[in-house]
Amino acid sequence: MDVRGPELLMAVGVILIFNLVYFRAFKTYSNVLRLSSFMDVLHISAALAVSFISTLLVDMIGRYGAQFVLVDNGVLVISFIVMFVFMTLMRMTIKTLYDALNEDRAQTYNTFIYGTQQAGVNIAKAIRSARPNRFHLKGFIADDTALRGKVTMGVNIYLNDDRLIERIRENNVEAIIVSPSKADRLKHTDLADRLLAENVTIYLAPELTDDWQGVQNARQIRQVQIEDLLGREPIHINMQKIGSHLEGKRVLITGAAGSIGSEIMRQVAVFNPYQLILVDQAETPLHDIRLELHAKWSYLEAPTIVADITNQQRMEEIFKEYKPQYVFHAAAYKHVPMMEDNVSEAIQNNVKGTKILADLAVKYGVERFVMISTDKAVNPSNVMGCSKRICEIYVQALARKIQKDGSAPTQFITTRFGNVLGSNGSVIPLFRQQIERGGPITVTHPDIIRYFMTIPEACQLVLEAGSMGKGGEIFIFDMGQPVKILDLAKKMIRLSGRPDIKVEFTGLRHGEKLYEELLATKENTKPTSHDKIMIANVREYDFGDISEDINGLINASYTFDSMRIVGRMKDLVPEFKSLNSPYGILDQQSGKEEE
Repeated sequence: MDVRGPELLMAVGVILIFNLVYFRAFKTYSNVLRLSSFMDVLHISAALAVSFISTLLVDMIGRYGAQFVLVDNGVLVISFIVMFVFMTLMRMTIKTLYDALNEDRAQTYNTFIYGTQQAGVNIAKAIRSARPNRFHLKGFIADDTALRGKVTMGVNIYLNDDRLIERIRENNVEAIIVSPSKADRLKHTDLADRLLAENVTIYLAPELTDDWQGVQNARQIRQVQIEDLLGREPIHINMQKIGSHLEGKRVLITGAAGSIGSEIMRQVAVFNPYQLILVDQAETPLHDIRLELHAKWSYLEAPTIVADITNQQRMEEIFKEYKPQYVFHAAAYKHVPMMEDNVSEAIQNNVKGTKILADLAVKYGVERFVMISTDKAVNPSNVMGCSKRICEIYVQALARKIQKDGSAPTQFITTRFGNVLGSNGSVIPLFRQQIERGGPITVTHPDIIRYFMTIPEACQLVLEAGSMGKGGEIFIFDMGQPVKILDLAKKMIRLSGRPDIKVEFTGLRHGEKLYEELLATKENTKPTSHDKIMIANVREYDFGDISEDINGLINASYTFDSMRIVGRMKDLVPEFKSLNSPYGILDQQSGKEEE
């Protein structure tokens, strides 16, 4: 059909009017063009479709009502298609040009994303939207062989196989972002080691949540830490049982400003105790805990008390005033070389302090007393470990005494575990500081190994053991596989991107073992309801005898004669054999020479 000039102008005018009306209604021009997304394309489609239908209706009314043809239907369809393509391409072109012109390749890493499901796609969208853009998407990594050779979001999907490193080199990949769903595979495979060997930086994306916001979550993508790569099976805790023990109770925590004590505080606070009594002799860290409490749990009554657990009168005043029902005893001197040089303080703080608290717990009717011990108490080779073993002996002997004579309801529970990741003075913060200074990283011995556990999971197991204990048990935790400290140091160097940093061996320190034990050789264990917690069968001591011996040891500590004090410790704990220490001469004199 021929369309004359006036009719064509009328048709164009009607189409433009409808387009303007519906473009305004659907806000197709409200968004910034350089930030266009798939939703903008949908808005354009909807506006043009409604405009097309409206124009078609006007044309039909003209045809059948006024015998007037507005526009040929074929022309109308073609105009709809042309306008949709033009508007969409315009947005895509502007967005592409803006991204290309504003991308600072000097500050942008060629990046693969490990994970192709919804989380991985969302990460890709987030990093493309983020400004400034740190990551330039070059591809995805998948474990599913069905995805071999596939393409998504305009980039290739590569399999996590033997050719992955080759693909990384071909694409000059400098960074890998790991989807949350793939974080566990990163721990339990050699992928991280392979990537680090290629100087590829590994990043972890935040968990995918219902309120995921692309740009905001892109900023939360963080570089992987050594803690993320120490593979451990997740620990499942009976939180309901723990909560039933702690809710509405008065809970006292000693060493509350330390790594373990402060984490116990955080986990106990969740269970809505009636009162948290926090005791520590370190003023500034305790003040920090006080500020954290006010910020997160302002509704809790939580007195923060600066006090020394060896001050018996002060401790008695605290027990008398607050009448705690639950005690978590985490206060202790724990650094092995320091305690080798300060024997008197090890006894006075660790042994005397524990004895004072345990006796007061009985006197004031505490329901449960949970003591934090260490794997260094097993076949101790140093003063610190032996002091904690003496604490275990006293607490366990006291528990059996009151169970037999029914003199108090207190249940004494001891928990024993190894090194805690990130705790004050632990090896990982030390290595980080040495890396920041440019090295070298100091390792005592190339073959030294240690068990590791994160602070939160250690404290969760402490709470679980505390809720299941009946009194007198020593609970030991499944620490997983031991970690070679040299391997840990090398991996941290690769993570830092500083391959120039060297490792130096300094020799074993006084009292230090190559490996720690969780059970003595003559001990065995009994299972509990939790597969990560076991009960140690240990030698029993008579309370009267051990109490007298420990009092003598405490009195001897005030002579500050280290040889004499350590000699009494060895009498109390016959398996205590000093390693790499001047006190080894006492073992030679008593016939406990190293075989």
